[in-house]
Formats: sequence, structure tokens, C-alpha cells
Amino acid sequence: MQSKRRVFLKGSLAASAAGLAVGAGLLSPRAVLAADWPEAAFDSEGMDNALSELFGSSDVADSGDITVKAPDIAENGAVVPVTVESSIADTDKVAIFVSKNPTPLVASFDLSGANPFVSTRIRMGETDDVTGVVHAGGKLFKAGKEVKVTIGGCGG
Repeated sequence: MQSKRRVFLKGSLAASAAGLAVGAGLLSPRAVLAADWPEAAFDSEGMDNALSELFGSSDVADSGDITVKAPDIAENGAVVPVTVESSIADTDKVAIFVSKNPTPLVASFDLSGANPFVSTRIRMGETDDVTGVVHAGGKLFKAGKEVKVTIGGCGG
């Protein structure tokens, strides 16, 4: 019983300290979680512009070594499950694009030595290709899959 009380008190104290730091402006979620946030890339209106902002180039080659998994038909465009996997050596970044979305860059992952596999849920405004772009060995590679959306998730 005494052990559970101590764990509870330690957790409560830690949560209170973090809450005070956030409330005082000493910690902000953006500063802690997204120090290198590529804001210009996420705000870009075209896929080529977003690629240039994110990777410094929009020169992308098609690749059969990238797998994009997504449903053929998404009944609700607000929650479309997508998985991107790369078997290209030295893959260090993966990004997901939907060109007809108001902002085409949907997600960006810096893998820094992790397995080149990402899985997330994205929003799609209408039927379009979901494109996985991989940065490996200083070059960009892509693969895509068409997803038919019955109810748009980007305000449509």
C-alpha cells in the first residue's frame, strides 16, 4: 500500500511541475516536440513547392522499392489509414503527399537510423493518389496508390 502511494505522489508532483512550466510559458509543445518544424513545406500549396521546401529539390524518381498501403475506397476522408515502407538502403526521411489537398504535404518523418516504415492516418479532401516520398542517399524516390474518397475529410 505504501509503495502505491509513493508512486502516485511522484506522478502527481511531476505532472504538476510540467503543468506549471507550460502555464508559465517555459515549455511550449511546439518548442519541445517540433524544434525543426518545416512550416513552409506544410504551408505550400503545390506538391513541387512542398518537395522543394522539405527536401531542397523536387526531382523525384519512381521506385518499385517503396510500398504504399492504403484502402482502395475510403468511406470517410477524415481518417484514411496509410502505410509507407521502403527497402531502399540509407532511407532517412519519409513524407506523405496528397496533391489535391489544400496543402499537399500531409506528414513528414525523420527516421534517423530507424526502420523505413511509417503508418498513420491522414485526411483526404477527394479521390487522389497518396504518394510516399523517400529520401535515401541524397536522392528522392516515390511511389503512390489511388484512394477513392466517398466523403471528403478536408472540409468537403
